[in-house]
Amino acid sequence: MTREEAEIALEEAGRADDDAFPLLDAAIACALHDYPFRDPSGAHVLAAAAAERLAERVETESPDDALAETMAADLRFNGDLLHYDDPANTDILDVAERRRGLSAALAVFYLDAARRAGVQAQGVDFPNHFLLRVETPAGPVALDPFSQGRVVMPSELTRRALRAGLTPHVADRLDLLMAPVSDREALIRLQNVLFSRAIKAEDYVCAERSAVRRALLDPEDHRPWLDVAAAREKQGALTGALEALRRARAVAGQDDQMHQIVADRLRMRLN
Repeated sequence: MTREEAEIALEEAGRADDDAFPLLDAAIACALHDYPFRDPSGAHVLAAAAAERLAERVETESPDDALAETMAADLRFNGDLLHYDDPANTDILDVAERRRGLSAALAVFYLDAARRAGVQAQGVDFPNHFLLRVETPAGPVALDPFSQGRVVMPSELTRRALRAGLTPHVADRLDLLMAPVSDREALIRLQNVLFSRAIKAEDYVCAERSAVRRALLDPEDHRPWLDVAAAREKQGALTGALEALRRARAVAGQDDQMHQIVADRLRMRLN
């Protein structure tokens, strides 16, 4: 798949309804958008094996145990503690090959297997650490894909929330801490991680690509185009930055004064 073909796939995913969002295929398209011409068959085979094994386990085990045991014990998915900042930890194809990655990347395979096997699971956009919410007969359970699918108890959720800077009033609200997000939002979270890392490393080409992916995945959000504009300006691509601002204003559906100020500044640099 070329980078252009990956963008077409991401545009199609962006047009899909939330309940029909192609999480795994979109995640693979994101990886190929960064580094094209790789073979995604290994990720597809692994995902199919995960779904088949989970379907077997869930017949005799609770949904949370079945999901954790399938992904962490049978398929050996785990977080990469030794090389946390390795770019491979955010690339779905590399994650499939290494069985290691960041929580938001590992969650793609957890969620895909759950969808196929009929297990009710959703992502949780928890501060600083992506989690999973699995529905069980006893109520929702939080799993940490980075820690071999370990159950995160309510008291630990509160402690983590307090460490992340949430107020005690919010940190005690499990309904807020375990609020589920859509598969689309889960994949966008991963792209946000990539964008933040690229900006920190002053890799504005990678920052631009990750922002473009966010824009394609959620065509109703104008904010990714602002990030595209900022990344292009850092590269000196002022005409491209103006085009990204134009798209941001078009998506926002209003004549935003701040967008206009930035656009005027860029035009002055071009003249």
